[in-house]
Amino acid sequence: MATRDEFSKEMIELDEKIVTLMKLSGEALIEAIDAFYKRDLDKARRIIENDKNIDRLEMEINDQTILMIAKQHPVAKDLRRIIVVLRIVTDIERMADNAKNIATSTIHLGNNYTATAIHDELKKMQKLTLEMLDQSILAFENDDIVIAGQLGIMDDQVDKLYKDIVSELLGEKATDPVQIQYVMQVAFIARYLERFADHITNIGESIIYLVKGVNFSLN
Repeated sequence: MATRDEFSKEMIELDEKIVTLMKLSGEALIEAIDAFYKRDLDKARRIIENDKNIDRLEMEINDQTILMIAKQHPVAKDLRRIIVVLRIVTDIERMADNAKNIATSTIHLGNNYTATAIHDELKKMQKLTLEMLDQSILAFENDDIVIAGQLGIMDDQVDKLYKDIVSELLGEKATDPVQIQYVMQVAFIARYLERFADHITNIGESIIYLVKGVNFSLN
């Protein structure tokens, strides 16, 4: 019984760390898009530096899960939950990397670019992506496959916004040599947002796998 209680306690700790990591990735995305809007290169550099903290927490979670497998020899659903933790933490780390990449694109642009209407579409992408993140946290905390399943629908909306942005960029600015760098970096930023949302969808799939024991694609 003591061993089982210890395992349960460690799983609760792991779940809490996962939620913390998810929130940190969301904060990084908020800061990265804000740095882009404000052309704040110092903030962009801080985001890149702070990504190391997320990487350290990811490694800590990975080490803890491996140690749990070695000590507890989990089977059935317990083992499945540990596998899901490993899958989710990988997606979260990549989400944070996409936030870092947005900051890198902001630095590449410098602070001389002019704000355009395309920023409004990026804001919509960011808002929807953060809503997805909140829903994924709720689904993870409650093992809720209904909420997890809705992430695929929300991701489709993010994908459409991404295609609209790229289409607008290529249609209006790609022929202007002065705007080439701007077009390229904003397209990258939109892509990083789209990839951030994709990884949230992966988390939804992992939650469904945890509860149902089957792999299910939300894409």
